[in-house]
Amino acid sequence: MGKVITLFKLLPKLHQMLLCGLVFVTLIIIFMPSDDVQASKQTPSTSGEYDVNTRYDVPLAFRKPTPPSASMSESTPSQRTSSEKLAFNTSEQSKKQALVQATDKPEIQEPAAPKLKEKRFQVKSGDTLAALFDRAGLTAKDVYDVTQLPKAKKDLLKIMPGDNLVIAKNDDGKLVQLRYHLDKITTLIIDRTDSGYKEQIVTKKVEARSKFASATIENNFWNAGVNAGLTPNQIMQLATIFGWDIDFALDLRKGDQFAMIFEEEYANGEFLKNGNILAAEFTNQGDRYTAVRYKDGNYYSEEGRSMRKAFLRSPVDFKYVSSSFNPRRLHPVTGQVKAHRGVDYVAAVGTPIKAAGNGRVIKSSYNQYNGNYVFIKHNDTYTTKYLHLTKRKVKTGQSVKQGQIIGTLGSTGRVTGPHLHYEFIVNGVHRNPRTIKLPKSEPIAKKEKAQFATLSKTMMAELEHNKQVQIAAQ
Repeated sequence: MGKVITLFKLLPKLHQMLLCGLVFVTLIIIFMPSDDVQASKQTPSTSGEYDVNTRYDVPLAFRKPTPPSASMSESTPSQRTSSEKLAFNTSEQSKKQALVQATDKPEIQEPAAPKLKEKRFQVKSGDTLAALFDRAGLTAKDVYDVTQLPKAKKDLLKIMPGDNLVIAKNDDGKLVQLRYHLDKITTLIIDRTDSGYKEQIVTKKVEARSKFASATIENNFWNAGVNAGLTPNQIMQLATIFGWDIDFALDLRKGDQFAMIFEEEYANGEFLKNGNILAAEFTNQGDRYTAVRYKDGNYYSEEGRSMRKAFLRSPVDFKYVSSSFNPRRLHPVTGQVKAHRGVDYVAAVGTPIKAAGNGRVIKSSYNQYNGNYVFIKHNDTYTTKYLHLTKRKVKTGQSVKQGQIIGTLGSTGRVTGPHLHYEFIVNGVHRNPRTIKLPKSEPIAKKEKAQFATLSKTMMAELEHNKQVQIAAQ
């Protein structure tokens, strides 16, 4: 040590000063603790101060994450240093915090639409649209604005008692929407927009479903139809389809049977109405008749022959026949033998009389014997005559179609009571209209024959299947 001091003294004074400064700096570096050591050993106390030489658990919030080194990734958890564990934990915690913040972020919700106040108004007797709007708390200007729309003007100005309008208003009492049911499937909707009122027609989708019905006649056809669940219109439709082959007033017998498949129309699951008869079968006195509806709207037998004959079997819906065709009948008024060259059908006064076939009216007049009468020439072979009408609805020279109303039943002329006297003339000779063989109907067009045959086979099979199912269920 003495030699060191002697050498130090021999140095120039400038060198001595530099050497002393260097020694001093070295001592400071040696005895000052590093930042890493201080971070691992010192944490704030509860008062915010640090206690020397005391170990604390450092909260994650105070840790500064450090990317792991290559050597750290290769080491096991037990071999990692404290700083490595701190960096790893901090990184994982940062990811979790970011995920929580993303999850807790509130969703942006659209503002709720203003709630409308709806009320149904029924049109009363004597009501106008203006009166109904006034009752709904709307103004004359609302009436004017709405009726400027074409469809609204057409339909709303003709509202009838019993009709219903649904009116929706906002909190300010202004008309926002109007709904008017034109029928069961069609609705007129009027909406208020920023540019004024707009209208639209909304139509529900109609679904057609098939339904089966059948019955055996016990006392009369009408009651059998009602017992089968048919409506009056369906009963008449069935009679019309087979009316060219069966006289529903005179030919029916106990034990006769019928079966049919018809459509029912629904919209949104709600029943609307009965549709067309799709296929039918009628057994009368052992004779079987069939009918299938084709896409042209006409009915054909299962073989494809039109159900529509050239002539109706009877031109009126009657209650009974009071006098049949009889060449040697005693006249009910004169008491003398005089041929009754037609058939007398009894029905209520005013019952419609129909043209038996297409043709031209060759006489529409009145005399003391026939009363009001109409003669129709169908072609060079056939002529029909209708006597004792209350009113005539056609004129001489007029063309008529089969089934067209030509007059109403009455008791004009020489008669003892209301009835229709009907004559059927073939080549100038009077024939019994109830027994004469009518001209055969035309078959379906050749180009439609194959398609109809497929439809007919399907419908007849379905009809038979339903009959068997019903028998098994009994």
